[in-house]
Amino acid sequence: MRMSHLFGQTLREAPADAEFKSHQLLVRAGFIRQLGAGIFSYLPLARRSLTKIENIMREEMDAIGGQEMTMPVVHPADIWKETGRWYEVGSEMGRFKDAGGRDMVLAMTHEEVVTDLVRNIIHSYRQLPALIYHIQTKWRDEPRSRGGLIRVREFTMKDSYSLDADWEGLDKQYWAHYQAYFNIFRRCGLDVIAVESDVGMMGGKLAHEFMYLSPIGEDTLVLCDACGYTANRQVAVFRKQAEDADEAPKPLEKVETPGVTTIQALAQFLNIPESKTAKAVFMVATITEGQEDVEKFIFAVVRGDMDLNETKLSNAVKAKALRPAHEEEIRAIGASPGYGSPIGVRREGVIVVVDDLIPASPNLAAGANEDGYHYINTNYGRDYTADIVTDIVAAADGYPCSECGAALRTERGVEVGNIFKLGTRYSAAMNATFLDKDGKQKPVIMGSYGIGSGRLLACVAEEYNDEYGLCWPITVAPYQVHIVALRGGFDAAEQVYADLQAAGVEALYDDRTAPSPGEKFNDAEPHRRSFAHHRGRSFAQAGRRGIEAPHRKGAGLDSA
Repeated sequence: MRMSHLFGQTLREAPADAEFKSHQLLVRAGFIRQLGAGIFSYLPLARRSLTKIENIMREEMDAIGGQEMTMPVVHPADIWKETGRWYEVGSEMGRFKDAGGRDMVLAMTHEEVVTDLVRNIIHSYRQLPALIYHIQTKWRDEPRSRGGLIRVREFTMKDSYSLDADWEGLDKQYWAHYQAYFNIFRRCGLDVIAVESDVGMMGGKLAHEFMYLSPIGEDTLVLCDACGYTANRQVAVFRKQAEDADEAPKPLEKVETPGVTTIQALAQFLNIPESKTAKAVFMVATITEGQEDVEKFIFAVVRGDMDLNETKLSNAVKAKALRPAHEEEIRAIGASPGYGSPIGVRREGVIVVVDDLIPASPNLAAGANEDGYHYINTNYGRDYTADIVTDIVAAADGYPCSECGAALRTERGVEVGNIFKLGTRYSAAMNATFLDKDGKQKPVIMGSYGIGSGRLLACVAEEYNDEYGLCWPITVAPYQVHIVALRGGFDAAEQVYADLQAAGVEALYDDRTAPSPGEKFNDAEPHRRSFAHHRGRSFAQAGRRGIEAPHRKGAGLDSA
């Protein structure tokens, strides 16, 4: 490609709102341009890199038996209503009506479409197992798109779907994807780890996320260096230790605590550790009952030295959405902000959820639901009960690992891929069944697996850059060679360009006559590719025991 014909333009300065290096460099190098919030055009250079990424995905999916197809971006809402997700998913779903007044959906993902195909195509166990995939546009109306391609509203995803007759088959395809994903990221030059994760709106029984470790990440990962335990903080567990578990319950007593509205202040005022207090957290959940959304007041209680995990709480009450309760809502149930506990509150329309450490922790200090007063020696079971008792607290640095007891640590990460064991979540809802060997109807057992190509490109750009610009790995570089012709060297440059084309080498040839040599060299910087500047970490063995992820940086990649 001659740069005199290249559609695009390099910029001296990055947009003012570009907060991440990948966003700044991709815009400055002429790879992307923003149309609207979370909506980007991919210019020819980016398109070439994305095509290379997507072809790597195709090769690895084909290697484990995948068959490529294409499914629609626009779906009739009826199939989403069959699975219930029409009612469960919030404002991020793109909804509209067609010319006939029918409800329609912009694809967030394609489980419903796949399941509709399955129930019309798969009839016998002889047609299983199967693995299908496509690379297609998705729309999720993110309320806070950010970071260029890191979090967008319109994006392209490789999503694959495994179909099996039994759970053993799902296990096999799940772990085949697990390894294939490491292969994909390795070939793109990106180090990742796999962590256990929340199934979220996808549903199912098990999920892993593939994380690029970076300070720009929105996810907090919980890691154990001693035994290899890894999990997203949303679902991470740890070994809980009760304080004075054998201590006999003491009489409940109300004490005056003027101006004491925080756990830290309460512990100091009573001269006790924060672990001897109970923290009240007031939330309002949107919960789907039948086909209607209703709001329920959620009264959560955790030990004072710990923090609420909103994902765990949301899962516990099956919430579609959570928000903090307003003061008037808190007082309406008989509670007091800063002085709250479940003791004596009105329970109608209220769901009380208690962390499972609370029943094992006697004589905790807690609010008295009266401004300026707390109780000491509150005890679960004697003084109050809950509708739900379960793990609802967040893991943190230094907490003991649930598997080995060693200290956990946290790190930030960007999710670049995910895999889900869906099981029969969709096939049962949509009656996608097959006849087994005994002639019995059974639901197809499914898995779902996704990688966003644009986000992956952004993470590679985030990892491979220096003070001069981007330093692409050869496998995803838009061109393998960049030729710069200066005054007096155009004839030689033309011959080199012709020879490279004849040899099948991808070359970007700066044949422009107007720019100065300095301008040409500056424009060439974003198109370099090299592993010399790679700052990545080694691959880690993560997730499933006995599965070893690739560990050699740049393994299998030609950096010549």
